[in-house]
Amino acid sequence: MGDRRLMFLLGGGLVMQVMHPAIGAAVGEHSVYRTDPWGRLTRSLTSLQTWVYGGPQALEEGRRLRELHRDIRGVDDRGRRYHALSAEPYAWVHLTAFERAVTTLRYFGERPYTPSEERRLYEEVLRLGRILRVPERMFPATVEDYWDYFHDMVAGTLEDHPTARDVLETTLTVGPPPMLPGPLRALWRPLGLTSGQVNHFVTVGTLPDAVRAKLGLSWTARDEARLRRLGRAVAATMPHLPERARYLPIAYRARRAARARDRLTRAMRVA
Repeated sequence: MGDRRLMFLLGGGLVMQVMHPAIGAAVGEHSVYRTDPWGRLTRSLTSLQTWVYGGPQALEEGRRLRELHRDIRGVDDRGRRYHALSAEPYAWVHLTAFERAVTTLRYFGERPYTPSEERRLYEEVLRLGRILRVPERMFPATVEDYWDYFHDMVAGTLEDHPTARDVLETTLTVGPPPMLPGPLRALWRPLGLTSGQVNHFVTVGTLPDAVRAKLGLSWTARDEARLRRLGRAVAATMPHLPERARYLPIAYRARRAARARDRLTRAMRVA
């Protein structure tokens, strides 16, 4: 969650989240993603990094997020009531993180997760969900149960929501993510697309096939090959960047602090 490659997948995560009718209605009415897309993303990333790496502050961030969403409620244009803290949509927003992490590594990592790594990652996602006070009953018990849940949500709950269409349109008009280091931005140029087109291209390309089908989005074998080439280039570049460029700021500082604690622990044992 601190690796800057996650930036490539966040757009698709938002699309899938707002395809849930309750989330689509809430975001469409209350979010500033249209007027301040990268500002909204930066604030969301800061929150995410805080409850992943913040230690005691993570619990406070979980409480803050619950309070922030407490009064987000209303009725959508089809007469359906929504509330941001209802169990199903609140859980869906959080649980998409697992699919996004797996997909990030599949496209932009040196190799996919092993089954044991997926199980560990999923347990960590559930732990973070408890910090956010996602109802325990909403958690699929295992990775296998998760994928059944995910595919059922895509097939039976998600819809071609106007807010999802709006998010996709927004990806065409914004520049490259400001959190990406220069070497990763440079990799976009060989695709022959503007920065907004690349945002859109990567967002659409990393969506699951069933999600693209529900939105009526085309994706060809040639598109997939181009995305795979970009992914291989990113995966080859990342290990050669300095740590500060590979990780988002809070994650970078947390990694340095963890190493300092380890050094202190070893020194005390020697003493």
